[in-house]
Amino acid sequence: MSLQIGQQFGSFEITSLIGKGGMGEVWRARDTKLGREIAVKTLPVEFARDAERVARFRREAQLLASLNHPE
Repeated sequence: MSLQIGQQFGSFEITSLIGKGGMGEVWRARDTKLGREIAVKTLPVEFARDAERVARFRREAQLLASLNHPE
């Protein structure tokens, strides 16, 4: 999945590309429901079809969700 600046993705408005890497793209977005900045990571389509890579992606998301940043 490839996003674009200005695109609405659920309740997220994509504002900029943070970076690209081997596992996908990371985008800065605005959560319009909660009024905060977030990061959205997307996997390439070929990775999304690989159960092992999807499991790794989910583990990473769970780990990152458990972190707190002291604004």
